[in-house]
Amino acid sequence: MAAKIKKGDRVVVLTGKDKGRTGSVTRVLPTENRVVVQGVNMVQRHTRPTQADPQGGIKNKEASLHLSNVAIADANGKATRVGFRMEGDRKVRFAKTTGDVI
Repeated sequence: MAAKIKKGDRVVVLTGKDKGRTGSVTRVLPTENRVVVQGVNMVQRHTRPTQADPQGGIKNKEASLHLSNVAIADANGKATRVGFRMEGDRKVRFAKTTGDVI
């Protein structure tokens, strides 16, 4: 099945502490049905000093979100559902609200 959300897509968070915020998808975890969105759902991790990072300390990083909690942002910046259609011999994704190809 074709993916409705892919790396690089602009998405809107629908629920949770970051509701309404937008960002671009940096990673998609299809087996877990999760995505990582840049600058959204930030968590703090306490890291031990290592050779790669001799300082260690508290680091901020993005945690993953469930796919059901994000939606593609259309040209207006609002959440939209994704549809598929054939244009010539190619299958393309389009925004249901505006009809624009994503």
